[in-house]
Amino acid sequence: MELLQDGVIALLSAIGLASVVWLTAGALLPGSKCTNPELLLVLPLKGAAPAMEADLRELRRARRELPGATIVLADCGMTEEARQLAEYYCEKESGVSLRRPPLEI
Repeated sequence: MELLQDGVIALLSAIGLASVVWLTAGALLPGSKCTNPELLLVLPLKGAAPAMEADLRELRRARRELPGATIVLADCGMTEEARQLAEYYCEKESGVSLRRPPLEI
């Protein structure tokens, strides 16, 4: 019975030591974020695009983890009002652009 208790104590000690080393290394070493400037986060928009603002907000959150990424608002047949709103977001915020996708043949 004493051998089992010693084994459990040794296991827990090893796990605790590994956790301390892992946390220390994580605190001292710099975190790596993707900084690929060619990465595009594309948001296709069609019609009145009622969820454009919420979707754009989520893409901005994702861009925090991908700082070099560009958000592209793809005009797939938006209404004039939705297009004006998309143009407003492009002017207001850097790293956001509005494009029309190429025509399919």
